[in-house]
Amino acid sequence: MPSQPCLLSINNYFYPRGGAEVVFLEQNRLFEGAGWQVVPFAMRHPQNLPTPWADYFPDEIEFGRSYGLGTKLLHAQRVIFSLQARKRMRALLGQVRPHIAHAHNIYHHLSPSILPSLREAGIPVVMTVHDLKLACPAYTMMAANGPCERCRGGRIHNVAVHRCIKDSLALSSLIMVETFVHRLLRLYDGNVNRFVVPSRFVLDKLVQWGWARERFVHIPNFVNVEQFRPDQPIGKRFVYCGRLQGNKGVETLVRAAARAKQPLTIAGTGPEDQRLRRLSAELKADVAFLGHLPKHALPAIIQSARAIVVPSEVNENAPLALLEGYAAGRPVIGARIAGIPELVREEETGALFPSGDVEALAATLDRFGTLPDARLAEMGAAGRRWVEQDFTAERYRDRLLALYASLGGGNERPGQLQ
Repeated sequence: MPSQPCLLSINNYFYPRGGAEVVFLEQNRLFEGAGWQVVPFAMRHPQNLPTPWADYFPDEIEFGRSYGLGTKLLHAQRVIFSLQARKRMRALLGQVRPHIAHAHNIYHHLSPSILPSLREAGIPVVMTVHDLKLACPAYTMMAANGPCERCRGGRIHNVAVHRCIKDSLALSSLIMVETFVHRLLRLYDGNVNRFVVPSRFVLDKLVQWGWARERFVHIPNFVNVEQFRPDQPIGKRFVYCGRLQGNKGVETLVRAAARAKQPLTIAGTGPEDQRLRRLSAELKADVAFLGHLPKHALPAIIQSARAIVVPSEVNENAPLALLEGYAAGRPVIGARIAGIPELVREEETGALFPSGDVEALAATLDRFGTLPDARLAEMGAAGRRWVEQDFTAERYRDRLLALYASLGGGNERPGQLQ
């Protein structure tokens, strides 16, 4: 009888902190449901989900907290190359023999120090690229005045010169050193067999910055369509689901909703929460702030929408909120930036507007506010069909299984796979 296949699933956090964590956790559940043993490896954190493997997790690093000088220096070393994470990974590999290792977000917390141990153990490594970090030290290829490619060609000193990380010289210098060390030791390039990229935009950008095209596989994100009922009546309110932070374009959305006099519901929280509430009050906008909602409550909010709005002003990869809107049978209004346009078929599943353009978004909200419900339902149905064809959990699982099988059990070294 064949042994149960084992997936070593790696991510900084083991709770649904953001989009990357949702993909990571849903992928774990998906493979457990397919009969795999899934062994997680993450950072210790009070909000982590329970797991019998938690004893192998390295200590947490949480940059938003206040630490003493000694702890800060220790954290700086771990950001660059975590000896503790490498030690814990080696201990874990002494207890379990995975068929494949799949990493998600590991920089700054776990660090890529764990990757050579996996290669040395002969375990194929797949890594999902959730942002542009492999090229841009600051993840986004964005600066205050728009798109930024100053670090292209190895000129990574620019991340410190321009204080790209939280406008801090210390943090930006640390990330510059981190990037230099990782590239010098080829921690990603030399130890990852394949990179999974959810959007063609990010894939193309990484190739433009010098990565070999054959190292990447385009596998879109997925949504569990069973969680959504696409047959609900079209609602009256536009809906945004996500983090409330500057680069998500939520201020632009609030201003546009006020200008168009269209009702808006915002589900989520973040550092801009209170400021956006004040702005909404000042503009006398009809905005309902729901705060953080548990996962089980989100489908009902999305299904109640007139349309889902994804107003991002940063180089998004493949927003899950967009796919969830389609799964609920709702059209999507998306910003024309990064990976969003490849997920919106204009006038078929939704509409696009220039990112950051309040007037253009207001005009789009006004138009969608007056379109017949039947027309919006038609767009939503087209989005649902698209999701059912290309973005289901089953399609995602099958694509990953094909990729895992192509790696041949770890006998080939990174860079040699075709």
